[in-house]
Amino acid sequence: MEVTVNQQKYSVSETCSVEELVLKVLNRPAKGIAIAINQTIVPKTNWMAQQLQNGDQIVMITATQGG
Repeated sequence: MEVTVNQQKYSVSETCSVEELVLKVLNRPAKGIAIAINQTIVPKTNWMAQQLQNGDQIVMITATQGG
């Protein structure tokens, strides 16, 4: 199935969770990241249980330090 992350398309398995997407597909550490699926924020505590659906529009925001 296909999902879009920050306007880029990715192919993922039919049973892909948000946690799998971040760690295995995007190869990103989970620290400092916020995820919204179809304009709804997904709390990090739900990442393992939240299954992606074909066509989901995902926004990933990474925290940065400034000064």
